[in-house]
Amino acid sequence: MTEMSGGQIVVEVLQKEQVEKAFCVPGESYLGVIDSLYQHPKIQLIATRHESGASFMAEAYAKATGKVGVCMATRGPGATNLSIGLHTAMQDSTPVVALIGQVERPFLGKEAFQEVDFTAYFRHLCKWTVEIDSVERIPELLHQAFFTAKSGRPGPVVVSLPHDMLEDMTTYEGSKMITYHKPAVHKEVVRQVLEKIKQAEKPFIIAGGGVILSEAEEKLRTFAEQLQIPIASAFRRFNVLPNEHPNYAGWLGFGANPALITAIQAADVVLVMGTRLSQVTSQDYTLLKAQEQTVIQIDIASSSIGKSFAVNIGIVSDMKNFLQTALALLENQAAITNATHIKTLHDQYLQDSTIPSVKGNTSFTELNSVMNDIIDLVPENSVITSDAGNFYGWLARYFKFSKTKRYIGPTSGAMGYGFPAALGVKIGCPSQTVISFSGDGGFTMTMQELETAAREQIQVIAIVVNNNMYGTIRAHQEKQFPNRVMATTLTNPSFSEMAKLYGCDGVTVTDNASFRTAFELAMQSKVPYVIEVQTDPNILSVTDTE
Repeated sequence: MTEMSGGQIVVEVLQKEQVEKAFCVPGESYLGVIDSLYQHPKIQLIATRHESGASFMAEAYAKATGKVGVCMATRGPGATNLSIGLHTAMQDSTPVVALIGQVERPFLGKEAFQEVDFTAYFRHLCKWTVEIDSVERIPELLHQAFFTAKSGRPGPVVVSLPHDMLEDMTTYEGSKMITYHKPAVHKEVVRQVLEKIKQAEKPFIIAGGGVILSEAEEKLRTFAEQLQIPIASAFRRFNVLPNEHPNYAGWLGFGANPALITAIQAADVVLVMGTRLSQVTSQDYTLLKAQEQTVIQIDIASSSIGKSFAVNIGIVSDMKNFLQTALALLENQAAITNATHIKTLHDQYLQDSTIPSVKGNTSFTELNSVMNDIIDLVPENSVITSDAGNFYGWLARYFKFSKTKRYIGPTSGAMGYGFPAALGVKIGCPSQTVISFSGDGGFTMTMQELETAAREQIQVIAIVVNNNMYGTIRAHQEKQFPNRVMATTLTNPSFSEMAKLYGCDGVTVTDNASFRTAFELAMQSKVPYVIEVQTDPNILSVTDTE
């Protein structure tokens, strides 16, 4: 038993929770934690240039590694800046713990300097918010925060740490992680599901983040092969099944293949596996015809079942456990023959994901040409991150993700995510090639993290698609209010030159022929590398090139 300050005990708990990396903008309200980390070099503290960058890095780090992401910020403005990444973690079901300094306890409720009621502010953004008002309760509540972040449907937890509490002294008797056992499914329930599939003529699987979080991708592949069921991936969850696999029917999201939507709506049994069927995945909640279809939803959180559509069977289970149980029951069962239907759907996906012919060299760089080169040059053991924006349509439609070529992006649609997310991924997976894909609007929101990349020597490649506008909003604007363009035109600096000023390297590409050379140089670079791709402002979406 040792006398320790609140800040020291916080760091002791972080060590018990096996935290290796944390992202922050430093602040005086939690200096007690920062000072205690000075004595524990095993936990690397990465200072970022904006709190949104810190939260995006922590969120992407968690996605890439399967560990809990940790970020820190000071009270008031620091905390509210952090919130965009926490909202992303909530919508993406990513385990994150945010440690936030708070005003001194005697000053609470007096509108003290930078005071925010964190419990009220974060209540609807996070899984749980707790303010630790007693140094003796740090081990109990902080371990509970980590347990809450990673159990059930994972998500972000905010821990508020009053400044004066971190300086209080108490006897620390040690502490330990809370063991988490994922919910398992009863064999009889799985048997009922298999019977429904056996009776179906056109079953279909919609698979989401729950499959990836439980590391059940291989089990899902075997399950789909055994029962000959086509699979569609939920919004930005491409890696549930290698996209070249014969059972892969395509992805759901903005600009999804109409043939895929038709096929799902024609299915008589739909297995919804590890997805809440968000607005984007479900095409504005029109995807399923609940009265005409048997809908079976399997999810680790009971709150997700029936949230978007009425279901016939709801099963609370870890996805890997469900699939393991199902495969054991299928061990002696012959595979169902549905090869023609499977092939038709996969062929439709391949046709839709084939890049149209690329024009000769023009005064702008065509994204069709860029995607041809990216598909050809991106190596195995890679991760691509992205922002939100119309440029993403080219990546979603044409790139084929696999077990060794992963995608990490915000289902929340957060701009500014791509570049700091790439830094978080690279920090968590240093042996992998990491590429961010951003528009000029989104990249500008967090490009100050170029300095973080240079300082921490985080070698990533940033592709910035520059058309000098908020392209997605411009497209909507021109559709809804023709000839009334307002607030969507931008004037950008040279992003490649900006990268050099920060200590990185970069090049600006203005024609089709130059991108391939630029990408090859970026792959060989020892420093973070920005490729600015100047594109035609008249081409606002992937459908404009068809």
